[in-house]
Amino acid sequence: MLISRVFKFDSAHKLPNYSGKCAQLHGHTFKLIVTCSGNIEKESGMIIDFLELKKIVNEKVIGKLDHNYLNDIVENPTCENILLWIKGQLKNSNIGLKKLALYESENNFCELEL
Repeated sequence: MLISRVFKFDSAHKLPNYSGKCAQLHGHTFKLIVTCSGNIEKESGMIIDFLELKKIVNEKVIGKLDHNYLNDIVENPTCENILLWIKGQLKNSNIGLKKLALYESENNFCELEL
């Protein structure tokens, strides 16, 4: 079974290896979807408590990216590289991470299946 939770954060960045408008400083309201897989625990009836997932993602990801300059955190902060950084932050969290999706706008996003 899969469960997902949606997170949002606001950040600014510029793309250093890009020729176009995105080479200039600009910001996004990012939407991150974290999907976990696992077996339903008999006692709790859950794969993972949504509140526990929220706590982990807020601590390891959102708290570090929200209202920050992404170039100080991720080298060449494309949507793809930001998503790889997020994967690295969550990899040892024991949440059954299965898939990540990062939207930098309503129409533009990338996904990573694990």
